[in-house]
Amino acid sequence: MAEELDKPLLDPENFNRDGIDLERIPLEEVFQQLRTSRTGLSSDDAEARLQIFGPNKLEERKENKILKFLSFMWNPLSWVMEAAALMAIILANGGGEGPDWQDFVGILCLLVINSTISFIEENNAGNAASALMARLAPKTKVLRDGQWQEQDAAILVPGDIISIKLGDIVPADARLLEGDPLKIDQASQEI
Repeated sequence: MAEELDKPLLDPENFNRDGIDLERIPLEEVFQQLRTSRTGLSSDDAEARLQIFGPNKLEERKENKILKFLSFMWNPLSWVMEAAALMAIILANGGGEGPDWQDFVGILCLLVINSTISFIEENNAGNAASALMARLAPKTKVLRDGQWQEQDAAILVPGDIISIKLGDIVPADARLLEGDPLKIDQASQEI
């Protein structure tokens, strides 16, 4: 079956999600379109599809820490402080004196301290959320090689057969093969 994967339907660039309504077409046609069956995929087919489609997870966005820090200097309070610092350096104290370097440096220090505290707080919150998401990484029961296996949801590919029960997180787009009708909360887990 792995040799059939190069057909255009399973090529991610040519796969037309809008052209094929897998939700409404008969189940046997879904199996045909996804080149699978009620017995699930073999491990070799699943591995080949994983190479084509990539893992079943949201892409992690890596942020540039320097730009993130500088973004805390781009808000109305910071703008007022920046304007005050510029006024202290540009305008004379009066009486023919030069720029007020003490006020300029003091305001800049306050601006950096404020941005640093905000950056550290947000960075710690982001680290805590990442750790929580790693601990709550969804697992799923998938039918591979004719046997049910508990695996990370990230390894699911188009054509996999999964098992869900009350309270489970649905690990991917899925079509109900059998069982009672479902009501699903489609909220994202991304924190």
